[in-house]
Amino acid sequence: MRAILYGLLFLVAAGIGYVAFDWYAKVGSGDAYGGAFQLVDQKGQPISEKEFRAQPSAVFFGFTHCPEICPTTLFELDGWLKQLGAEGENIRAFFVSVDPERDTPEIMDQYVSNVSQRITGVTGDPAKVAAMVKSFNIYSRKVETGGGEYTMDHTASVLLLEKGGAFAGTIAYGENGQTAVAKLKRLATGS
Repeated sequence: MRAILYGLLFLVAAGIGYVAFDWYAKVGSGDAYGGAFQLVDQKGQPISEKEFRAQPSAVFFGFTHCPEICPTTLFELDGWLKQLGAEGENIRAFFVSVDPERDTPEIMDQYVSNVSQRITGVTGDPAKVAAMVKSFNIYSRKVETGGGEYTMDHTASVLLLEKGGAFAGTIAYGENGQTAVAKLKRLATGS
């Protein structure tokens, strides 16, 4: 019986190891992270993965009806970029809606502009947004709250992408500000 238990534990550990290795190989490969997409920015202008890859990028997925996480993250991201000053001028920041049914370009523009001039809002056709969100391995789910209303569950980390689009790390929601600024500084300098 013990041999069977040890055998099962070995198989589980090997399976977890394989999944972790496969994920790390994909993320740490230096290849561009996420798939191709064609959406619009908050001004209604076309935007694609090329903008995410042209310079180092900080990308956050959320929605304008978000009560706490999204406005807090956008406010903090803007503050961290300001702390970097000239050192972080080459970093582009994006806020991608996971709720394009409500987040039109006009609503995104009003929402994002109230927080930052450095962050670009991204939205578009719901099917195209869903495909883009999936290609970036972002969790997003509509949660009915009653009376025809809903909220969105979503990944709350900021993705950091090197110039060229390679995955460089994340900034977690609630992460220490000094740590976040240090991560952005490394992103800006490519080190």
